[in-house]
Formats: sequence, C-alpha cells, structure tokens
Amino acid sequence: MEVLLQINSVVNSIVWGPWMCAFLLGTGVYLTIILGVPQIRYFVLSFTNVFGKGARKGYGEEGTISPFAALATALAGTLGSGNIAGAATAIHLGGPGAAFWMWISALFGMTTKMVEVILATRFREKDEAGNWRGGSMYVLRAATGQKWLAWLFALFAALAAFGIGNMTQANSTAEAVKLGFGVPHIYTGIALAFLTALVVIGGLKSIANATVIIIPFMSVLYFAGGVILFVMNMDKLPAAFGAAFRYAFRDPMAMPGAIAGWSVRQAMIKGTARGIFSNEAGLGSAPMVHCTAITDHPVRQGTMGIFEVFLDTFVICTVTVISIIATGTLTGRPELTGAQLTLTAFSTVWGRTGAMFLAASLALFAYSTVLAWYWYGETGATYILGVKVIPYYKALWIICIVLGAWGGSEFLRNIWDFADTLNGLMAIPNLIALWWVSGEVRRLVRDFDAKRARGELA
Repeated sequence: MEVLLQINSVVNSIVWGPWMCAFLLGTGVYLTIILGVPQIRYFVLSFTNVFGKGARKGYGEEGTISPFAALATALAGTLGSGNIAGAATAIHLGGPGAAFWMWISALFGMTTKMVEVILATRFREKDEAGNWRGGSMYVLRAATGQKWLAWLFALFAALAAFGIGNMTQANSTAEAVKLGFGVPHIYTGIALAFLTALVVIGGLKSIANATVIIIPFMSVLYFAGGVILFVMNMDKLPAAFGAAFRYAFRDPMAMPGAIAGWSVRQAMIKGTARGIFSNEAGLGSAPMVHCTAITDHPVRQGTMGIFEVFLDTFVICTVTVISIIATGTLTGRPELTGAQLTLTAFSTVWGRTGAMFLAASLALFAYSTVLAWYWYGETGATYILGVKVIPYYKALWIICIVLGAWGGSEFLRNIWDFADTLNGLMAIPNLIALWWVSGEVRRLVRDFDAKRARGELA
C-alpha cells in the first residue's frame, strides 16, 4: 500500500501541477472568449431553462429523461461531499486564498461545463439496450477519430467513479454521522449501500426520480443553514471574504494560528483542484447524464451547465468556506480537516444541533452523489465492455460503498488523494476534446442564437 501511495503522490504532482491548473483555467478562458462570454450572455437564460415549464416536460422527442431531471442528476453528482469535506480540505491545505481560486475556476468553469454538455448532447448515441449514452468518449470517437483517447477517458471514468463518487462519499458520510449521531462507520456504510441498491437497480430513470426530490430539498436546507450562520456572524463576514481575496496572492503565514505549509502556490493548486472536484467542470462527468435529456438543441441543455456550476460553487461551496473562516474554525482548530472543519463551524453556532444538521446534510449530499456517479461509472464501463458488464458493475459499486465507509480518517485522506489523481487523468482527454472540437461548438452556438433571434426556439 505504501508503494501505491508513493506512486500516486508522484502521478498526482504531475497531473495536478501548475500546468494542469493552467490547462483547466486556460480552456475555460479560451472557450469564454471564442463563444462571447456565454456564462454572462446566457446567465438569465440558464435560470429560465431550469425553472421554465419545458424543463419538466422536455423539448422535442429524442432523449430519456426531462431536462430538469438530467440537471438534478448532474447536480447530484456535483453537490456531494466535495462541497462540505472537499471545500473544507481546500482551505485547510491552501489557506483562505484557496476559496478565491475555487471561485475563479468556477467562473470559467461555467463555460467549460456548458461546452461539455453541448458536445455530449450533439454526439450522443444509443447503446445495445436502447439507452442514450454520451460523453467525451463518444465525442472523441465520432468527432476526432481518436479511439484510443476515447477508450482512456472511459477507463478513467469507470475507475474514478469509485473514488470521487463512491468511497470518498461513503467515508465522509460515515465520519459525519459518527460525529453527529455516534453511529459506527460500518452501520452507516451498510445503510448507504442498501439505499443505493434500491435506486440504481432501476437504471437512469430510477436515479433521476430520486434526485429530482433530493436535490431541491437538500440545496435549500443547506443554504438556509448557512444563511442563519452568516447572520449570527455578520460582523465577521467582511473579514472572511477579505481573507479569501487577500491571501489568494499573499502567503497567509502571518495569520494568527496559520497552518504550516500554506502558500500562494498551495492556495492556487488546492483551490483549483477541490473546485474542480466539487463542480466537475473540465472532468467530463456531468455531460454523461445531461446528454440523456429530451431537448431540441444541444445549447439549450448546455445552458443548464452554467446554472449547475453557479449553484455548486458560488452558492453551496461559498457557504462552506466562509462559514469555516468567519467562525475562526480554520485557524483556531488547525488539527481538524475535511468534514470535521465544517461540522465544527456549524457547531460554534448551534452546538450539538449544528453537528447533527451538518451530518444530515452531508449524508444527503453524499447519497445523491453516489447515485449520479454510478451512472457515470456505468457509462464508462459499458463503453469498453458493453451492457453485459452492468450487473457486475452494480455489485462492485455496492460492495465498495461499505468498504469506503468502513475506513478511518487516514483511509479517507488516501482515497481523496487517489480521487484527485483520477480526476486529473480523466480531465486530460476531456480537455483535449474540448479544444479539438471547439469549432463545432462555435457553429452550434451561432445556430442556437440565430434560431432564437428568428423565434424558432424559446
């Protein structure tokens, strides 16, 4: 195991080095420029498409689930422990400035996510069982002819799902439930595995039916809890936001109680890495479910990707990081990490009730992520092995939930590290696809704008 950790550390330092941050941010900047700042132009439209009547019924005839159900399932994948444990880990390792880099990555990530969804929808196909499938593997195969890159992306997706979407979620949930309610890890793992099996056995429609209920409820619940915490720490909010901006470019070692190892470089790398872990812009994961939407134009579903990143990072992750900074938990309790930081921050306001609230919130976030990432992992596996692999993948998925929950805090840190590495490996072929097929995206965006101008599309 020690050898694997050392190998992973080396690979992680390569795939999440400064060049990867530049690649991710640079892709978002490039796409933002050539598409005319779509995260601004389509910002209001993204809300209209999310909350309009068509989102529930769908547009056109081709597709499997409604656009809103596709968005809810994608949000289930992004709104996970990364918003609570991952965001907290980012500022624990990178200091308050990591929050700033999370926001920057999200600003351009809104465009990146939009383009990913557009391409996945444009090049979607039906598998042998008649299910709509899509994602970077299909884009790479159909639009670039690079079948080996398509195969690599599918492989990384199938493997990464067990890290980012399975064991980290189960472990973070078990840790939070143990701290909040005193329930042993193994019992939480068994319960989570059972609840997951009830849903994934029914396939995509069953997953979507669950997420359209869970996502709105848990998002409003967590946001409301954060607002109450902000109100009770109103006098500390300016300093908290100020620290996020100030220490994005300055070494925060001068801060009282600062954690050794903080630096501007750490802030940038950890903020970008955890931001991507949270909103998944650049990974190519969420498009695998967005592309199943019943929609009349790829760009329409693409605008929902803008909303997805906005809600994930600018709303939910901001609640997490500012709560930790404003309550003094970050510098006052340097021995804490991950979900423990967020749980302690909420506990400073509500005591034991805060710990229970955070534990329940994390359990909901993690459960929904486990559901969504099952579909992503299955999509990668079926691309390589065909639909015959689905029953075996489901069984392995359920087993790994229990194994992930059973591990301790050291196990969690190792899984986070492996998940970071797999995220980076998954992002590489996806980003290559975005640059390679950017001309097709420009054509689709111009076509969408022209049709809306003529009144052919709402």
